[in-house]
Parts: sequence; C-alpha cells; structure tokens
Amino acid sequence: MKFTKMHGCGNDYIYVNGFEEKVAKEWKPELARRLSHRKHGIGGDGLIFINPSEKADFAMEMFNADGTRAQMCGNGIRCVGKYVYDKGMTDAMYLTVESGGEVKYLELMLGQEEEGPDVGRASLEMCHDAGKELEEVTDRELSCTGKRDTVKSVRVNMGTPVLSPLLIPVLAEGDSAVNVPIVAGGREYRMTCVSMGNPHAVIFVNEPDRIPLEETGPLFEHHTRFPERVNTEFVEVVDRGHCFLRVWERGTGETLACGTGACAAVVAGVLNDLTKEQVRVTMPGGELFVEWDRNTNLVYMTGPAVTVFDGEINI
Repeated sequence: MKFTKMHGCGNDYIYVNGFEEKVAKEWKPELARRLSHRKHGIGGDGLIFINPSEKADFAMEMFNADGTRAQMCGNGIRCVGKYVYDKGMTDAMYLTVESGGEVKYLELMLGQEEEGPDVGRASLEMCHDAGKELEEVTDRELSCTGKRDTVKSVRVNMGTPVLSPLLIPVLAEGDSAVNVPIVAGGREYRMTCVSMGNPHAVIFVNEPDRIPLEETGPLFEHHTRFPERVNTEFVEVVDRGHCFLRVWERGTGETLACGTGACAAVVAGVLNDLTKEQVRVTMPGGELFVEWDRNTNLVYMTGPAVTVFDGEINI
C-alpha cells in the first residue's frame, strides 16, 4: 500500500489515497493502530484515507492512533487539501472536503517548494502581517515564482461552533457550557465546552507546560461526564491576540498541535472575554491563526501543511 506521511504543526498522520488503495472497512481500525505505532509502524497520530464523496470534492476518513474513528481534524484536513492538489487530483484552489458527515471549505495558498521545519510559515506570516485581515490575503499575494508551486498553507472554514450540551453531554439540557466546574483528580477546574465537529473541553490555566499531561489528560478523556470521551485543551492567554495551548486528544494522547482544539480555544476565549476574535494560537508544534466571525458565526483557521515523505508498505 502506498502512503504519504504529512503533518500540520507537528500533528502528523499517514495519508492513503482511497481512490486507488482499496482496504476493507473492517481492517482499517487495526491498520491504523499498527501503522501509527512509532516503534513498530510508520509512526503518526493516526491514519487518514482520502476517499470519493457524494456531497463534496473529497472525503476524509480518519482514524486515531488507537483505531477509533474521529469526526474531524483541523490539521489533518489542511493536509488533505495539500495532498490532492500536489498529487494532481485537482487544480482547484477552493475545495470541499467531507469529514464526519459535514462538509468543510478549504482555500489553498501556494508557495515555493521548500524543505525544513518552517515550511508554510512565510505564508502564515503574510496572513498575519500587521493590520492585514485574513480575508484580504489572496492567492496571488501568497504565490511565489521560480520553482514549482505547491500548497504551503490552507485556510479552512471550520463551520459554526456548537455549545449544546446535547452534543457534549456534560450538563443538563438548557444549561450553559461556558466556564462550568469539573473535578478531575481531586482538583476543581473551570471548563468551556465547544464542539468543532468533535468535542473539546477548554480549560484556561497559568503555565500549561507545568501540567503533568500524561497524568491529567486521561482524567478528562475518561471522565464520567464525557461518555464519548473528549479532547482537552489547557490554554494560557498571553494577551488578547495570542494564546498558548497544550492538548490531550482522545484516542491519541498529547499531540504537538490540534487544529479543532485551537479553534475551540479561541471560541472559549471570546466567550469568557479573555481574547479577541482573531488570535494567534501557539502550540508545541507550531502556530495557527484562528478567527471567529461573530456576524456569520463561522470559525476560520489558517495554518501550514507539510509533506514529510512518500512510501510503500506491505499490509
């Protein structure tokens, strides 16, 4: 089976072209567990198949490292956009990708082919240039000349954030999901629950680096208030336009970045009057720029997409 290893801000996945590689549905969870293993497999935070879709240009079928299905991944879907463009599966700069039954809208941003850990950062910096609104950045401004153009970063319309306890069943129907208490490991935290297609518990703290995430993360993931488990973000507000977060993802553990988690953190920051609606989100693996347009109630995320290597493996 042919595959491509890719990452967005260090959140790495194994990508498979589902148009060409046919894998039985019942084999996929075990395949995800085996290939994601960082000692005995390729290594990654999960496995993503890029498949045909009846209601979008492409479909993203995603499995966590433990083999469980995931509805959505912000870093993963950006890499899907890069994959299909760079592999010649489309020439479009605007794409629709179905994930977990929902359709997301992608805008691809081009640049020169580069190597190294800072691929995509130039276009991100252009997006965040002083006083420049994200929507004012055009493909032309992000294009380079010379070497073959490739996708360096992707802006994703992540859709409408959801605060309903019906989707994140931690509260009684009708109660607020903003700044509510939760006890984990004998300590009380305040959390804001946001769904970006997958559930998040956002907790604002001082010095997230001091939190023993290997101990604390599972307490939230397997908390009785989250029967379907949850992704947990520990967020420090640096200033109203900048925050830093660490994330514990259900089914995977700590990852270097989480796109949907960054979006959830910004929504939670606005709801708690801690941040602006446009925020630079720093994570151990890199940075994303997130905007919550309150007029349309849509969240936009811009970040890099990087190809690490192509390969082939016997399965």
